Amino acid sequence: MIPTAPPPPLTVAIVEDQRQIREGLARLINGTPGYRCSESFGSMESALMGLVPPLPHVVLVDLGLPGMSGLDGIALLKQRHPGLPLLVLTVYDDDDRIFRAMCAGACGYLLKKTPPHRLLESLKEVVDGGAAMSPEVALRVIELFRAIRPPVRADHHLTPHESRLLKLLVDGHNYKTAAVELGVSVNTISFHMRRIYEKLQVHSKSAAVSRALRDGIV
Repeated sequence: MIPTAPPPPLTVAIVEDQRQIREGLARLINGTPGYRCSESFGSMESALMGLVPPLPHVVLVDLGLPGMSGLDGIALLKQRHPGLPLLVLTVYDDDDRIFRAMCAGACGYLLKKTPPHRLLESLKEVVDGGAAMSPEVALRVIELFRAIRPPVRADHHLTPHESRLLKLLVDGHNYKTAAVELGVSVNTISFHMRRIYEKLQVHSKSAAVSRALRDGIV
């Protein structure tokens, strides 16, 4: 009887600025049968450059990163790779970061004190389409949704053209493809984006997308 080949390992990328933690996570993952750390990055900027096909099955993302924050990075990674699961691993358990991470596209939120076996289980959960959360975070999410009412839809006085442009960005378009979709020049897109930034009180495309999702603008 011909032996059955083992299934390919679950590949994990790590975005973590602290070298000791990053290397410890890589050792845990590589030392567990069925798992492999395919790459690790010390900043979100290097992750955005280095995460190219073939992509890992899942990415572990810290939030407190130097330079670009994990929150902004999650939003950008979801724009570039919509199907890539992003699992937060952080020390922060405040409502604001939890809410913003979920809105940006994270599929789970773990605290760094999560036991190793639970971390490995969570990686598989999110790859299989689930949502993994530390117990403390899950309770905060439940409390948060109990405490808030559905927000009144806000448009921030955007014009119909600005709203349509913002919707294109939320859907993953960049300035060039949005210009083609709207039949205008890239310079025109840049002009409207400056107006959108002013009205939303943000300073980047990823922040504008996050605000649009959070406030139900599109």
